[in-house]
Amino acid sequence: MSEGTPSENRPAEGQQTQEIVVNDANATAGYANFCRVSSTPEELILDLGLNPTPYATGKVDVSVTQRIILNHYTAKRLWSALSMALQRHEQAFGVLETDVRKRVKVTPPPTATPEG
Repeated sequence: MSEGTPSENRPAEGQQTQEIVVNDANATAGYANFCRVSSTPEELILDLGLNPTPYATGKVDVSVTQRIILNHYTAKRLWSALSMALQRHEQAFGVLETDVRKRVKVTPPPTATPEG
């Protein structure tokens, strides 16, 4: 994580530190507006995909395009880093509403005017 080292992960005095150099030359970018989380006793699994109709009701087919498998320690560090990033975003831009239906502004249909 590039968010810095949380205090509980800092080495004790006298211990060696590890410098991590990130090489993202072979990284691929993807987009997801859907995430399913499942787990086993050893791993946490994130299935990511694109929901083509996020405002639809009823059955919607979503194709999973990426699967990320993490151990629970890495997942907890990711949760912490995401939480900090989202807090900073909300402080700067306001609260994020996660319920899509509450974000959609529905325009009422025009009312008919009587003729004559």
